[in-house]
Amino acid sequence: MAVNKDPILKRCRSLQIDPSHLGIYKESKRTRQQSHRKMSNYGIQLREKQRAKFIYGVLEAQFRNTFEKASKKKGQAGENLLIMLEERLDNVVYRMGLCTTRREGRQLVTHGHYTVNGKKVDIPSYQVKPGDVIAVKERSLSSPKFKEIKEMQVGVPAWLSVDRDKLTGKVLADPTRDQIDTPIEERLIVELYSK
Repeated sequence: MAVNKDPILKRCRSLQIDPSHLGIYKESKRTRQQSHRKMSNYGIQLREKQRAKFIYGVLEAQFRNTFEKASKKKGQAGENLLIMLEERLDNVVYRMGLCTTRREGRQLVTHGHYTVNGKKVDIPSYQVKPGDVIAVKERSLSSPKFKEIKEMQVGVPAWLSVDRDKLTGKVLADPTRDQIDTPIEERLIVELYSK
């Protein structure tokens, strides 16, 4: 399985992303020299795609497949893409505050710490649907990691509801574009793939 092991703060600097969007609240001590060269349209579109891939922790083939599925759905392809990325299980457990970062969410899902509607799911790209109940497995609740997570204070989006005491959550509805606070201009990604 391919894993992106790039240094997070270095990638954030190069893609001009605030690390807080990844759940990381420390600043890089290095300052990036601003290039005076004007970026081409293609460069801007490519950077936007790289941002989306990096924020959601998706590699190229999976991202392209997600885009193709999103473009076949009703509505705008860019919005559908972001909604599908938001509804990945690793992202949903991060949004619910059942892990500290998306990378950690991906790892915990892979290790089988979460259930969806009572069944163990260990696929980070699993697409959740409205009505799905996501919970931390009984055996995992006693681990120090989840005791620490239970104490965290997290803002939960309106399309999700969470019970912090039981470490369970429910998907109330599909997210709308207004509810997705990720700094991505999806129209640039659509323009890139439509070439």
